[in-house]
Amino acid sequence: MEAMTTFNPGPPSSLSGLSPTGAKPEKKRPAIERPVGAAIFMLAILALMYIVEVVDQSSNLQLDHYGIEAHRLDGLPGIFAAPFLHNGYAHLSANALPFLLLGWLTLIGGLKRFVVVSISVIITSGLFAWALTFPKANTVVYVVGASGLITGWLAYLLFRGIFTRNVGQIAVSVIVLLLYGGVLWGIFPRAEGVSWQAHLGGAVGGILLAWLLRRSGPTALKPKAKRPKPAKGSARREGSDSAQLPSF
Repeated sequence: MEAMTTFNPGPPSSLSGLSPTGAKPEKKRPAIERPVGAAIFMLAILALMYIVEVVDQSSNLQLDHYGIEAHRLDGLPGIFAAPFLHNGYAHLSANALPFLLLGWLTLIGGLKRFVVVSISVIITSGLFAWALTFPKANTVVYVVGASGLITGWLAYLLFRGIFTRNVGQIAVSVIVLLLYGGVLWGIFPRAEGVSWQAHLGGAVGGILLAWLLRRSGPTALKPKAKRPKPAKGSARREGSDSAQLPSF
């Protein structure tokens, strides 16, 4: 059965879907992009990671074989599986909090943006790990873990504010730097068994995406355009300019 809507004529501005002030009403954000919805989504992904790790531990780490095996073509599909695999509960728990927070901050910036950034960072991180990892002779190494993705989110959030010059995003950049700036040290070779290659690839991807997407989101305030001088004989209307505040 079709629904029938009763039309009640209102002020002229309401006929075009505008508010009485003449501004279009803001489009309601999807639930997944709101703070609570984004938190629930990230918690669900983290819970899935723990379930995967339970299966991995119970199968004598057989799932880790689906990670990234360097320099082999059949190791390339592991790029997309590696972020969800970990080398034990301690490894996963160390990644859990930054995964939740940085993923949440990226997600509330928009679902499409989150998907594009995440997939791109997973690819760049995985390719760096695949190409730059050199195992010792007669050994097979599988690169697993979400830290490459986490480093990519971190780099994206840090440089997004710099490239857009948006006040809200710059504030997020400062907070993220204070909380997790030390993660960036992971892009340098340090301890054996830590894939600095994946971290470096994630950081490169995050910075690249922050640059490529800089014009698709909120930007800094633009300088006011100069008011044209009124023609001779025309009446001059006094008023005040209103600048749009940067959105977060």
